[in-house]
Amino acid sequence: MASSKSPPGPDPAGLFAFDRRQGTGAVAGTDEAGRGCLAGPIVAAAVLFDRQCIENRAGGLLDGLNDSKKLTAKARERLYPVVMRCAARVSVSMRSARYIDANGLHVSNREVLAAALVALDIPPDTSCFVDGFNLPDCPVAHQQLVKGDSTSAAVAAASIVAKVTRDRYMVRVSGLYPEYGLDGHKGYASEAHRDAIREFGPTPIHRMSFRSSAYGESVDQA
Repeated sequence: MASSKSPPGPDPAGLFAFDRRQGTGAVAGTDEAGRGCLAGPIVAAAVLFDRQCIENRAGGLLDGLNDSKKLTAKARERLYPVVMRCAARVSVSMRSARYIDANGLHVSNREVLAAALVALDIPPDTSCFVDGFNLPDCPVAHQQLVKGDSTSAAVAAASIVAKVTRDRYMVRVSGLYPEYGLDGHKGYASEAHRDAIREFGPTPIHRMSFRSSAYGESVDQA
C-alpha cells in the first residue's frame, strides 16, 4: 500500500484541508491508544467523515480538533460527543492484555487497527488512512499516514475516540484494583504505577510480556 507523508496541518482548518484535498466522497481514519501501557487493552477507533462534514468542518463544531496527545483530558471529553455526532460512521476495537501477551504487541496493534477499519463498513469513494502503520492483512484499501493524527481530521478524530474510550475503561476498572491508581496514570508506566506493581504484584490486566523492572524477570515478547 502507498505511504502518504503530508506535513501536519497547523490547525483544525489544516486537518480538514488535508481531507478535502483527497477529492473523495468521504475520508476515514484510524488510530490506536494504549500501545505503550503496562496495563489494560490496546484500543483502536476508526472515524468516517462525509464530504459535507469535511467541507464545512462540521459547521465549526470540531474547532479545536487535534491529535489526542496534544489535547487535555477535558478537551478530549468535550470533543468526543461532537465527533460521535458529526461523523457518518464510528467503530471501536480492542485487544486485551492477555491477547497482547499471547500474540505480541505489534501483531495486536495491527490487528486492532484493521478490525476498526473493517467494522466501519467503508463505502465506495472513500480515502482511508491509518496512523503510522501499513496493515498487510487488512482487506480494506488504505494508506499509511505518518503523523496522521496531526495531519488528517478523520485520523485526529479517531485518536480522540480511541483515547477517551480507553481512558474511560481504565477509570472503571480502577475500582477493581484501587491500589494501582489506574484512574490516574491509565496504565502507563509511571513511577507510582511501577511501585504499586512491586508492592502488590501484577493484576490480570497487566501485560506480563512487557519488559519492566517492576515485573522482575518478565520478557518483552512484542
